[in-house]
Amino acid sequence: MLKGHQTWEFENQPVILSTGTVGGPFEANGLLADDFDLLHEDLWLEQDSYEKAQKVLLEESITRAIEKAGLQNEDIHFMLTGDLINQITPSSFAGRTLAIPYLGLFGACSTSMEGLALAGMTINSKHAKYIVAAASSHNAATEKQFRYPTEYGSQKPPTAQWTVTASGAAVVADSGDGPIVTSATIGKVIDMGLSDPFNMGAAMAPAALDTIVAHFRDRRLEPDHYDLIATGDLGKIGMPILKDLLKERDLNIPEETLQDCGLMIYREGQPVQAGASGSGCSAAVTYGHLLNQMKKGELKKILVVATGALLSPMSYQQKETIPCIAHAVSIEAGKQ
Repeated sequence: MLKGHQTWEFENQPVILSTGTVGGPFEANGLLADDFDLLHEDLWLEQDSYEKAQKVLLEESITRAIEKAGLQNEDIHFMLTGDLINQITPSSFAGRTLAIPYLGLFGACSTSMEGLALAGMTINSKHAKYIVAAASSHNAATEKQFRYPTEYGSQKPPTAQWTVTASGAAVVADSGDGPIVTSATIGKVIDMGLSDPFNMGAAMAPAALDTIVAHFRDRRLEPDHYDLIATGDLGKIGMPILKDLLKERDLNIPEETLQDCGLMIYREGQPVQAGASGSGCSAAVTYGHLLNQMKKGELKKILVVATGALLSPMSYQQKETIPCIAHAVSIEAGKQ
């Protein structure tokens, strides 16, 4: 199952049986609104805090995914999920509500593919039959923790990215109909000495490069193997940096193949500065838009490279630089 140094190949072909995606009002006005199962009209979701609202987002996406698979909560062996809030409390509190055996994850915005990679490994090794992998984020909750509360009205630089209010979940199974999780490359922590929390794209690009290079090396693939390689979330700043770095390493991935989840979800004109970010971004884009394209036959092989900045408010206040990571998961269309 281990291929090369840091890649797992899943010979037992774990299947994504179903997905659930839930978004907020800003996402409802974005480019991918039709790919969400449910969209809310306000950020509060009838809760009295943004953190509780994020918990609801996560619960709803997981519940949708389980229902679409024709399963019950008690059928799911494990729930793997995480978020950006202190001690991943939205995820843990959702675990309390859903009563599914729970493993909490923190990979920042890479959590979506960290969860899918671990779900694929667990299913492939026959240690579970059904697993839910999910990730969520909430704009107002994340802004309040990492930057300034929305009410403060702080001006952001052009390099800043907009945290997505969304959750994406997938039911991964040992058999059934659906896209196949074929491999996963686990990233290394990369820190190039950047320290600006308002420029995550530049900080994360080298981590994306390292994981992509490792994936192609370990699997001995050609650059044109995939129909789409989707990073998340490098945005307008990090994506050009990644492309330059790939060229330096002579990994000539076709221009049209390389895209970014943080540049897919919103429309031109929405005030998102350098694009989208957040644990829920790559989760919602992958489990909604990309897998819908796969179902339509528009994509057959994709690689999702979710990137995360592993900083905290405390590390920033102590003037630490920003360690980053990227995890890559390959997904292929199932038999039609």
